[in-house]
Amino acid sequence: MPELKRSFHIQPADRMMGLPTQFFSSLVAKANAQIQAGHDVINLGQGNPDQPTPPHIVESMQHAASNPLYHKYPPFSGFRFLKEAVATRYLEDYGVTLDPDTEVAVIFGGKTGLIELPQCLLNPGDVCLVPDPGYPDYWSGVALAGARMSFMPLTQDNNYLPDYSAIHQTDLNQAKLMFLNYPNNPTGAIAPLSFYQKTVEFAHQHGIVVASDFAYGAIGFDGQKPVSFLQVPGAKEVGIEFYTLSKTYNMAGWRVGFALGNPKIIQLINLMQDHYYCSLFGGIQEAAATALTGPQTCVHELVQMYEQRRNALFDALQSIGWQAEPSAGSFFTWLPVPQGFTSASFADLILREAKVVVAPGVGFGEHGEGYVRLALLANEARLTEAINRIGNLQLFK
Repeated sequence: MPELKRSFHIQPADRMMGLPTQFFSSLVAKANAQIQAGHDVINLGQGNPDQPTPPHIVESMQHAASNPLYHKYPPFSGFRFLKEAVATRYLEDYGVTLDPDTEVAVIFGGKTGLIELPQCLLNPGDVCLVPDPGYPDYWSGVALAGARMSFMPLTQDNNYLPDYSAIHQTDLNQAKLMFLNYPNNPTGAIAPLSFYQKTVEFAHQHGIVVASDFAYGAIGFDGQKPVSFLQVPGAKEVGIEFYTLSKTYNMAGWRVGFALGNPKIIQLINLMQDHYYCSLFGGIQEAAATALTGPQTCVHELVQMYEQRRNALFDALQSIGWQAEPSAGSFFTWLPVPQGFTSASFADLILREAKVVVAPGVGFGEHGEGYVRLALLANEARLTEAINRIGNLQLFK
Protein backbone atom coordinates (compact mmCIF):
# COMPACT_ATOMS: atom_id res chain seq x y z
CA MET A 1 0.00 0.00 0.00
CA PRO A 2 1.52 3.37 -1.00
CA GLU A 3 2.46 5.75 1.78
CA LEU A 4 -0.14 8.51 2.28
CA LYS A 5 0.95 12.11 2.04
CA ARG A 6 1.00 13.87 5.39
CA SER A 7 -0.78 16.96 4.06
CA PHE A 8 -3.63 17.49 1.66
CA HIS A 9 -4.30 20.94 0.24
CA ILE A 10 -7.87 22.14 -0.28
CA GLN A 11 -8.05 24.88 -2.89
CA PRO A 12 -11.27 26.93 -2.67
CA ALA A 13 -12.98 27.99 -5.88
CA ASP A 14 -12.27 31.55 -6.94
CA ARG A 15 -15.86 32.56 -6.13
CA MET A 16 -15.28 31.67 -2.48
CA MET A 17 -12.23 33.89 -2.29
CA GLY A 18 -14.19 36.80 -3.75
CA LEU A 19 -16.94 36.83 -1.13
CA PRO A 20 -17.13 39.92 1.08
CA THR A 21 -16.23 39.61 4.75
CA GLN A 22 -19.26 38.88 6.91
CA PHE A 23 -19.31 42.12 8.86
CA PHE A 24 -21.76 41.07 11.55
CA SER A 25 -19.81 37.97 12.58
CA SER A 26 -17.05 40.13 14.08
CA LEU A 27 -19.65 42.32 15.79
CA VAL A 28 -21.23 39.27 17.40
CA ALA A 29 -17.82 37.97 18.50
CA LYS A 30 -16.98 41.23 20.28
CA ALA A 31 -20.33 41.31 22.05
CA ASN A 32 -20.06 37.67 23.10
CA ALA A 33 -16.61 38.25 24.57
CA GLN A 34 -18.04 40.93 26.88
CA ILE A 35 -20.98 38.71 27.85
CA GLN A 36 -18.69 35.77 28.61
CA ALA A 37 -16.63 38.08 30.82
CA GLY A 38 -19.74 38.52 32.97
CA HIS A 39 -20.85 41.99 31.84
CA ASP A 40 -24.45 43.11 31.42
CA VAL A 41 -24.40 43.91 27.70
CA ILE A 42 -27.27 45.70 25.95
CA ASN A 43 -27.07 44.51 22.34
CA LEU A 44 -28.61 47.01 19.93
CA GLY A 45 -26.30 46.11 17.07
CA GLN A 46 -28.23 43.35 15.34
CA GLY A 47 -31.56 43.12 13.54
CA ASN A 48 -33.01 40.05 15.24
CA PRO A 49 -36.60 40.67 16.44
CA ASP A 50 -36.90 40.32 20.21
CA GLN A 51 -40.62 39.44 20.35
CA PRO A 52 -42.06 35.93 19.89
CA THR A 53 -44.14 34.85 16.90
CA PRO A 54 -47.85 35.56 17.61
CA PRO A 55 -49.59 32.58 19.29
CA HIS A 56 -52.17 31.98 16.55
CA ILE A 57 -49.37 31.45 14.02
CA VAL A 58 -47.51 29.08 16.34
CA GLU A 59 -50.70 27.13 16.96
CA SER A 60 -51.28 26.84 13.23
CA MET A 61 -47.82 25.35 12.83
CA GLN A 62 -48.36 22.93 15.72
CA HIS A 63 -51.55 21.67 14.14
CA ALA A 64 -50.07 21.50 10.62
CA ALA A 65 -47.03 19.53 11.77
CA SER A 66 -49.27 16.49 12.36
CA ASN A 67 -50.64 16.53 8.81
CA PRO A 68 -49.13 13.54 6.91
CA LEU A 69 -49.37 15.50 3.65
CA TYR A 70 -46.61 17.79 4.91
CA HIS A 71 -44.32 14.89 5.81
CA LYS A 72 -43.72 14.34 2.10
CA TYR A 73 -41.79 16.51 -0.31
CA PRO A 74 -43.71 19.74 -0.95
CA PRO A 75 -44.19 21.11 -4.49
CA PHE A 76 -40.90 22.51 -5.76
CA SER A 77 -42.23 26.05 -6.04
CA GLY A 78 -44.32 25.89 -2.86
CA PHE A 79 -47.98 25.28 -2.17
CA ARG A 80 -50.38 27.43 -4.15
CA PHE A 81 -52.34 28.35 -1.02
CA LEU A 82 -49.32 30.22 0.31
CA LYS A 83 -48.85 32.12 -2.93
CA GLU A 84 -52.53 32.99 -2.90
CA ALA A 85 -52.17 34.21 0.69
CA VAL A 86 -49.40 36.70 -0.07
CA ALA A 87 -51.31 37.88 -3.15
CA THR A 88 -54.33 38.52 -0.93
CA ARG A 89 -52.22 40.46 1.56
CA TYR A 90 -50.73 42.67 -1.18
CA LEU A 91 -54.16 43.39 -2.61
CA GLU A 92 -55.53 44.36 0.79
CA ASP A 93 -52.52 46.38 1.97
CA TYR A 94 -51.28 48.00 -1.25
CA GLY A 95 -53.97 47.55 -3.89
CA VAL A 96 -51.52 45.47 -5.93
CA THR A 97 -52.83 42.51 -7.94
CA LEU A 98 -50.49 39.51 -8.20
CA ASP A 99 -50.97 36.28 -10.15
CA PRO A 100 -50.08 33.49 -7.66
CA ASP A 101 -48.94 31.21 -10.48
CA THR A 102 -46.64 33.55 -12.41
CA GLU A 103 -45.84 36.55 -10.19
CA VAL A 104 -45.03 34.92 -6.84
CA ALA A 105 -42.00 32.84 -5.84
CA VAL A 106 -41.62 31.34 -2.36
CA ILE A 107 -38.07 31.81 -1.05
CA PHE A 108 -36.18 30.76 2.06
CA GLY A 109 -36.32 34.17 3.72
CA GLY A 110 -35.58 37.45 1.98
CA LYS A 111 -31.81 37.04 2.21
CA THR A 112 -31.82 33.96 0.00
CA GLY A 113 -33.68 35.76 -2.76
CA LEU A 114 -31.41 38.79 -2.56
CA ILE A 115 -28.39 36.55 -3.13
CA GLU A 116 -30.04 34.41 -5.81
CA LEU A 117 -31.24 37.30 -7.99
CA PRO A 118 -27.83 38.59 -9.17
CA GLN A 119 -26.89 35.05 -10.11
CA CYS A 120 -30.07 34.83 -12.20
CA LEU A 121 -29.46 38.09 -14.07
CA LEU A 122 -25.80 39.12 -14.05
CA ASN A 123 -22.80 37.88 -16.00
CA PRO A 124 -19.17 38.60 -15.12
CA GLY A 125 -18.46 42.24 -15.87
CA ASP A 126 -22.09 43.39 -15.58
CA VAL A 127 -22.82 46.19 -13.11
CA CYS A 128 -25.26 46.19 -10.21
CA LEU A 129 -26.28 49.52 -8.66
CA VAL A 130 -26.19 49.19 -4.88
CA PRO A 131 -27.19 51.67 -2.14
CA ASP A 132 -24.40 52.98 0.10
CA PRO A 133 -24.99 52.57 3.00
CA GLY A 134 -26.92 49.38 2.41
CA TYR A 135 -27.53 45.82 3.50
CA PRO A 136 -24.21 43.96 3.05
CA ASP A 137 -25.81 40.80 1.65
CA TYR A 138 -26.51 42.66 -1.61
CA TRP A 139 -22.76 42.49 -2.11
CA SER A 140 -22.66 38.72 -1.64
CA GLY A 141 -24.95 37.88 -4.55
CA VAL A 142 -23.10 40.26 -6.86
CA ALA A 143 -19.77 38.69 -5.88
CA LEU A 144 -21.08 35.17 -6.53
CA ALA A 145 -22.22 36.30 -9.99
CA GLY A 146 -18.76 37.70 -10.73
CA ALA A 147 -20.31 41.08 -11.42
CA ARG A 148 -19.26 44.56 -10.32
CA MET A 149 -20.97 46.99 -7.95
CA SER A 150 -21.51 50.68 -8.50
CA PHE A 151 -22.47 52.36 -5.25
CA MET A 152 -25.26 54.93 -5.02
CA PRO A 153 -24.60 57.29 -2.07
CA LEU A 154 -27.51 57.79 0.34
CA THR A 155 -27.10 61.08 2.16
CA GLN A 156 -29.20 62.99 4.66
CA ASP A 157 -29.28 65.97 2.28
CA ASN A 158 -31.23 63.85 -0.22
CA ASN A 159 -33.42 62.14 2.40
CA TYR A 160 -31.35 58.97 2.01
CA LEU A 161 -32.62 58.45 -1.55
CA PRO A 162 -30.20 57.76 -4.42
CA ASP A 163 -29.55 60.53 -6.94
CA TYR A 164 -29.85 58.79 -10.32
CA SER A 165 -28.39 61.80 -12.14
CA ALA A 166 -25.10 61.32 -10.25
CA ILE A 167 -24.48 57.78 -11.57
CA HIS A 168 -21.53 57.64 -13.96
CA GLN A 169 -22.52 57.08 -17.58
CA THR A 170 -20.16 54.11 -17.93
CA ASP A 171 -21.88 52.36 -15.04
CA LEU A 172 -25.31 53.17 -16.47
CA ASN A 173 -24.32 51.56 -19.78
CA GLN A 174 -23.23 48.34 -18.04
CA ALA A 175 -25.84 48.19 -15.28
CA LYS A 176 -28.44 45.42 -15.45
CA LEU A 177 -29.72 45.37 -11.86
CA MET A 178 -30.38 47.82 -9.02
CA PHE A 179 -31.20 47.19 -5.36
CA LEU A 180 -33.42 49.54 -3.37
CA ASN A 181 -34.54 49.16 0.24
CA TYR A 182 -37.27 51.23 1.93
CA PRO A 183 -38.04 51.44 4.80
CA ASN A 184 -34.29 51.51 4.79
CA ASN A 185 -31.72 49.45 6.61
CA PRO A 186 -29.65 51.05 8.10
CA THR A 187 -30.95 54.64 7.95
CA GLY A 188 -34.63 54.13 8.83
CA ALA A 189 -35.70 56.38 5.93
CA ILE A 190 -38.82 55.72 3.85
CA ALA A 191 -39.45 56.45 0.16
CA PRO A 192 -42.44 58.35 -1.28
CA LEU A 193 -44.49 57.09 -4.22
CA SER A 194 -42.98 59.84 -6.41
CA PHE A 195 -39.52 58.31 -5.93
CA TYR A 196 -40.73 54.92 -7.18
CA GLN A 197 -42.44 56.59 -10.15
CA LYS A 198 -39.12 58.18 -11.04
CA THR A 199 -37.41 54.82 -10.51
CA VAL A 200 -39.71 53.00 -12.96
CA GLU A 201 -39.01 55.67 -15.61
CA PHE A 202 -35.26 55.42 -14.94
CA ALA A 203 -35.32 51.63 -15.18
CA HIS A 204 -37.22 51.71 -18.49
CA GLN A 205 -34.84 54.30 -19.92
CA HIS A 206 -31.68 52.35 -19.10
CA GLY A 207 -32.87 48.72 -19.19
CA ILE A 208 -32.12 48.11 -15.50
CA VAL A 209 -34.03 45.56 -13.43
CA VAL A 210 -35.21 46.95 -10.08
CA ALA A 211 -35.09 44.78 -6.95
CA SER A 212 -37.06 46.40 -4.12
CA ASP A 213 -36.15 44.96 -0.71
CA PHE A 214 -39.37 45.51 1.26
CA ALA A 215 -38.36 43.56 4.37
CA TYR A 216 -39.55 46.35 6.71
CA GLY A 217 -42.60 47.25 4.64
CA ALA A 218 -45.02 47.00 7.56
CA ILE A 219 -43.09 49.34 9.85
CA GLY A 220 -43.78 53.03 9.36
CA PHE A 221 -44.12 55.71 12.04
CA ASP A 222 -46.03 58.94 12.64
CA GLY A 223 -49.01 57.77 10.60
CA GLN A 224 -46.92 57.07 7.50
CA LYS A 225 -47.65 53.79 5.71
CA PRO A 226 -44.63 52.63 3.71
CA VAL A 227 -45.16 52.47 -0.05
CA SER A 228 -44.61 49.32 -2.07
CA PHE A 229 -42.60 49.66 -5.29
CA LEU A 230 -45.24 47.49 -6.98
CA GLN A 231 -47.90 50.17 -6.40
CA VAL A 232 -46.47 52.17 -9.32
CA PRO A 233 -47.98 51.40 -12.75
CA GLY A 234 -45.33 49.64 -14.84
CA ALA A 235 -43.30 48.43 -11.84
CA LYS A 236 -43.89 44.76 -12.65
CA GLU A 237 -42.52 45.37 -16.17
CA VAL A 238 -39.12 46.38 -14.79
CA GLY A 239 -38.63 44.53 -11.54
CA ILE A 240 -39.66 42.61 -8.47
CA GLU A 241 -40.12 43.15 -4.77
CA PHE A 242 -38.83 40.97 -1.94
CA TYR A 243 -41.21 40.54 0.98
CA THR A 244 -40.56 38.59 4.15
CA LEU A 245 -42.49 37.52 7.23
CA SER A 246 -39.42 37.88 9.45
CA LYS A 247 -40.12 41.39 10.68
CA THR A 248 -43.85 41.80 10.09
CA TYR A 249 -44.80 38.73 12.15
CA ASN A 250 -41.63 38.12 14.22
CA MET A 251 -40.91 35.01 12.14
CA ALA A 252 -37.20 35.52 11.50
CA GLY A 253 -36.32 31.92 12.35
CA TRP A 254 -39.08 30.48 10.17
CA ARG A 255 -37.36 31.63 6.94
CA VAL A 256 -40.41 32.57 4.87
CA GLY A 257 -40.05 35.11 2.10
CA PHE A 258 -41.36 35.93 -1.36
CA ALA A 259 -40.22 37.42 -4.64
CA LEU A 260 -43.12 39.25 -6.28
CA GLY A 261 -43.61 40.88 -9.66
CA ASN A 262 -42.14 40.37 -13.13
CA PRO A 263 -43.10 36.88 -14.38
CA LYS A 264 -39.84 36.25 -16.26
CA ILE A 265 -37.75 37.05 -13.19
CA ILE A 266 -40.02 34.93 -10.99
CA GLN A 267 -39.55 32.07 -13.46
CA LEU A 268 -35.76 32.43 -13.25
CA ILE A 269 -35.79 32.42 -9.43
CA ASN A 270 -37.99 29.33 -9.39
CA LEU A 271 -35.67 27.63 -11.88
CA MET A 272 -32.61 28.32 -9.73
CA GLN A 273 -34.38 27.13 -6.60
CA ASP A 274 -35.39 23.91 -8.37
CA HIS A 275 -31.69 23.08 -8.37
CA TYR A 276 -31.10 24.03 -4.73
CA TYR A 277 -34.22 23.20 -2.73
CA CYS A 278 -37.49 21.33 -2.51
CA SER A 279 -39.37 24.26 -0.96
CA LEU A 280 -40.27 24.90 2.68
CA PHE A 281 -41.75 22.33 5.07
CA GLY A 282 -45.49 22.34 4.40
CA GLY A 283 -46.36 23.01 8.03
CA ILE A 284 -44.40 26.27 7.89
CA GLN A 285 -46.16 27.20 4.67
CA GLU A 286 -49.56 26.67 6.30
CA ALA A 287 -48.57 28.77 9.32
CA ALA A 288 -47.27 31.48 6.99
CA ALA A 289 -50.61 31.52 5.18
CA THR A 290 -52.32 31.85 8.56
CA ALA A 291 -50.15 34.88 9.31
CA LEU A 292 -50.95 36.54 5.99
CA THR A 293 -54.69 35.88 5.89
CA GLY A 294 -55.55 36.01 9.59
CA PRO A 295 -56.22 39.07 11.77
CA GLN A 296 -53.55 41.74 11.37
CA THR A 297 -53.99 43.15 14.89
CA CYS A 298 -50.63 41.69 15.89
CA VAL A 299 -48.92 43.68 13.14
CA HIS A 300 -50.53 46.96 14.17
CA GLU A 301 -49.59 46.34 17.80
CA LEU A 302 -46.01 45.53 16.82
CA VAL A 303 -45.62 48.75 14.84
CA GLN A 304 -47.09 50.73 17.74
CA MET A 305 -44.59 49.10 20.10
CA TYR A 306 -41.65 50.02 17.85
CA GLU A 307 -42.89 53.60 17.59
CA GLN A 308 -43.12 53.86 21.38
CA ARG A 309 -39.61 52.47 21.66
CA ARG A 310 -38.35 54.94 19.07
CA ASN A 311 -39.91 57.82 20.98
CA ALA A 312 -38.38 56.66 24.27
CA LEU A 313 -34.97 56.29 22.63
CA PHE A 314 -35.02 59.76 21.10
CA ASP A 315 -36.19 61.31 24.37
CA ALA A 316 -33.14 59.72 26.00
CA LEU A 317 -30.87 60.89 23.17
CA GLN A 318 -32.09 64.45 23.61
CA SER A 319 -31.41 64.29 27.33
CA ILE A 320 -27.71 63.52 26.76
CA GLY A 321 -27.29 65.98 23.88
CA TRP A 322 -27.05 63.40 21.09
CA GLN A 323 -28.77 65.10 18.14
CA ALA A 324 -30.30 62.97 15.37
CA GLU A 325 -33.31 62.76 13.06
CA PRO A 326 -35.94 60.28 14.33
CA SER A 327 -36.32 57.30 12.01
CA ALA A 328 -39.43 57.22 9.83
CA GLY A 329 -39.64 53.44 9.51
CA SER A 330 -38.01 50.04 10.09
CA PHE A 331 -36.78 49.14 13.58
CA PHE A 332 -33.44 50.92 13.15
CA THR A 333 -32.12 54.34 14.11
CA TRP A 334 -29.19 56.04 12.36
CA LEU A 335 -27.13 58.24 14.63
CA PRO A 336 -24.08 60.45 13.97
CA VAL A 337 -20.96 59.70 16.00
CA PRO A 338 -19.33 62.46 18.08
CA GLN A 339 -16.47 64.48 16.64
CA GLY A 340 -13.09 62.81 16.85
CA PHE A 341 -14.41 59.28 16.34
CA THR A 342 -14.87 56.95 13.42
CA SER A 343 -17.94 54.73 13.47
CA ALA A 344 -15.79 51.74 14.44
CA SER A 345 -13.79 53.51 17.16
CA PHE A 346 -16.98 54.92 18.70
CA ALA A 347 -18.69 51.50 18.63
CA ASP A 348 -15.64 49.90 20.24
CA LEU A 349 -15.51 52.57 22.95
CA ILE A 350 -19.14 52.30 24.03
CA LEU A 351 -18.96 48.51 24.02
CA ARG A 352 -15.87 48.60 26.21
CA GLU A 353 -16.95 51.42 28.55
CA ALA A 354 -20.78 51.34 28.47
CA LYS A 355 -21.38 47.68 27.53
CA VAL A 356 -23.70 48.72 24.69
CA VAL A 357 -23.47 47.13 21.24
CA VAL A 358 -24.14 49.24 18.16
CA ALA A 359 -23.30 48.56 14.51
CA PRO A 360 -20.60 50.83 12.99
CA GLY A 361 -21.93 52.58 9.90
CA VAL A 362 -18.86 51.75 7.84
CA GLY A 363 -19.99 48.13 7.85
CA PHE A 364 -22.82 49.19 5.52
CA GLY A 365 -20.57 51.00 3.04
CA GLU A 366 -18.25 53.96 2.64
CA HIS A 367 -21.05 56.49 3.07
CA GLY A 368 -22.07 54.87 6.34
CA GLU A 369 -18.92 56.23 7.94
CA GLY A 370 -19.68 58.79 10.64
CA TYR A 371 -22.81 56.97 11.84
CA VAL A 372 -23.82 54.01 13.96
CA ARG A 373 -26.99 51.95 13.69
CA LEU A 374 -29.05 51.15 16.81
CA ALA A 375 -31.91 48.67 16.70
CA LEU A 376 -35.16 49.18 18.61
CA LEU A 377 -34.99 45.57 19.77
CA ALA A 378 -35.11 45.98 23.53
CA ASN A 379 -37.84 47.32 25.78
CA GLU A 380 -38.13 51.03 26.52
CA ALA A 381 -36.37 50.75 29.89
CA ARG A 382 -33.36 48.97 28.38
CA LEU A 383 -33.16 51.41 25.48
CA THR A 384 -33.19 54.34 27.89
CA GLU A 385 -30.59 52.64 30.08
CA ALA A 386 -28.36 52.07 27.06
CA ILE A 387 -28.44 55.75 26.11
CA ASN A 388 -27.91 56.84 29.72
CA ARG A 389 -24.84 54.60 29.95
CA ILE A 390 -23.47 56.25 26.81
CA GLY A 391 -24.38 59.66 28.23
CA ASN A 392 -22.29 58.94 31.32
CA LEU A 393 -19.21 58.96 29.07
CA GLN A 394 -19.78 62.71 28.55
CA LEU A 395 -19.14 62.55 24.80
CA PHE A 396 -21.96 64.89 23.76
CA LYS A 397 -21.58 67.75 26.23
